[in-house]
Amino acid sequence: MLKYIVKRILIFIPTLIAISLLTFMISVYAPGDPVSLMLNESGGDGQLADKLSGEKAYQDMRRKLGLNLPVFYFALGSSASSDTLYRIPKRFHRETLDNLVSLYGNWEQIINYYHTIQDLELDVFATTKDTVAQDVIYLKERLNNLYLNYKPDEVERYVSEIYTRVTSKPELAHLEAKATTLKNSYNAVVNEATPYKNYIPAFRIYPKNQYHRWLFGDGHWLTGKGAENTKGVIRGDFGISYQDKRPINTVLGERIKWTMLISLISIFLTYIIAVPIGVYSAVNKGSFIDNSFTTGLFILYSLPSFWVATLLIFFFGGGDYFSWFPTYGLGNVPEGASFWEVIRVRGYHLILPVFCWTYGSFAFLSRQMRGGMLSVVGQDYIRTAYAKGLEKRTVIWKHAFRNSLLPVITLFANVFPLMIGGSVVLEVIFTIPGMGKWGYDAIIARDYPVVFAVMMLSATLTIVGYLVADILYAAIDPRISFSNKK
Repeated sequence: MLKYIVKRILIFIPTLIAISLLTFMISVYAPGDPVSLMLNESGGDGQLADKLSGEKAYQDMRRKLGLNLPVFYFALGSSASSDTLYRIPKRFHRETLDNLVSLYGNWEQIINYYHTIQDLELDVFATTKDTVAQDVIYLKERLNNLYLNYKPDEVERYVSEIYTRVTSKPELAHLEAKATTLKNSYNAVVNEATPYKNYIPAFRIYPKNQYHRWLFGDGHWLTGKGAENTKGVIRGDFGISYQDKRPINTVLGERIKWTMLISLISIFLTYIIAVPIGVYSAVNKGSFIDNSFTTGLFILYSLPSFWVATLLIFFFGGGDYFSWFPTYGLGNVPEGASFWEVIRVRGYHLILPVFCWTYGSFAFLSRQMRGGMLSVVGQDYIRTAYAKGLEKRTVIWKHAFRNSLLPVITLFANVFPLMIGGSVVLEVIFTIPGMGKWGYDAIIARDYPVVFAVMMLSATLTIVGYLVADILYAAIDPRISFSNKK
């Protein structure tokens, strides 16, 4: 058994690496710009000083998040593409340059064209005369369009419009040289095109990259020495939340305790109630009580939890009927309150949420238990136990019950990820600051580090759950062995 456990744990390593790689790639190519989100950029038409300070703040935050590095350890591209494209800060700019490379294949001319746009843009931002205010706005719009467009007809139109406006206005004479340089640099991109380079493969290696930093941190992956900002996912550091700019681990500790508390109470109540019901129904198959349990539990199972939660709030939460229970939050615990006072306040606020978390599980688990018992009570060894004169209670709970637990143990494997996943709907309805509401808010706000932290934890606990289930199989049924013995 020990050998099997060690083997399974070793299998976990490539599995978790594959999950982490998939999670990371989704985060990299997810829509939105995390740097702009964290800086709350407005994208307005500020002056030169505002633009330069904004770009510096953007570069600093990008460096802090590790986005100034290549994505992965290696990249397969073409000889036309650049091995330093990742250094371009703005995501849409990189996409435009990549499309230009696909069209023309001459990176040197393309990056020169990009730099001429930047140079002209700085001079435009530095132009503050009121007499040319409308011209400056016009030029800013065209330059921004050049950053985002790569199609020849559109780029040619914007370059021509910029050059025409600058040369037709004496007040913009100081921009004429750079406008001419912009026009000439784009003509060089078109006239010196080498599209054939796109068909020559190139393999590039990047020892320092975003995935390595995300997984192992800034420092050494074992000792952590030299780490500046993050220790990496492998050491439990999931980075910084885009929403509140706090370390995810800090918020995780605050959120997970409430979800785990409610989940553990719910799981305990589910098993302690549903398992005996399932056993009793199987032993008394077809009886009035069996049919009553089956009907009642399936009615509960068919009721949506959000609807039940709404009814409970309406009838028992201070609506037109009774005001027996609080309907939101976890209550305010006085400073210096005793342990039992904390239990009383929290427990009172958790009665309705725990009920809504639990009732739907009764039918499913009890039916699984009932089915497992029915497959066992007809076995020969059960009849033999009765023939030996053993009491019915002993036969059921000592012989039949243990061998009917396998389906229930299989379900138990799913308990681990559910303990941290929470219920989005119920946590939102009852205003519980748990993992479900946190994950929901993160998705709405595109706070991807939080979303993927929850994903990684759920994946890890799913693997652990199935390992625990396998161990329990062998503990419950001696006939199950994971060794290679014949």
